[in-house]
Amino acid sequence: MGSFSIWHWLIVLVIVMLVFGTKKLRNIGADLGGAVRGFKTGMREGSEKADEDAATPQVTGKTVEGEVKSKTESKA
Repeated sequence: MGSFSIWHWLIVLVIVMLVFGTKKLRNIGADLGGAVRGFKTGMREGSEKADEDAATPQVTGKTVEGEVKSKTESKA
């Protein structure tokens, strides 16, 4: 019941081709491929940028100098 034979998939493929047409399916495939390619490029650029950031440490904190004059305890 859970698995379909090859004939089921062929019938589904023929119905999809009749409904959408081969040109539209080809365009969808090209768009999907371009999106995957762009995602891979973005991931590669992101990891290269992370490697550059790890190589050059950045100081973002501030040092505050001061004196503690008295210590108080909070009562709960």
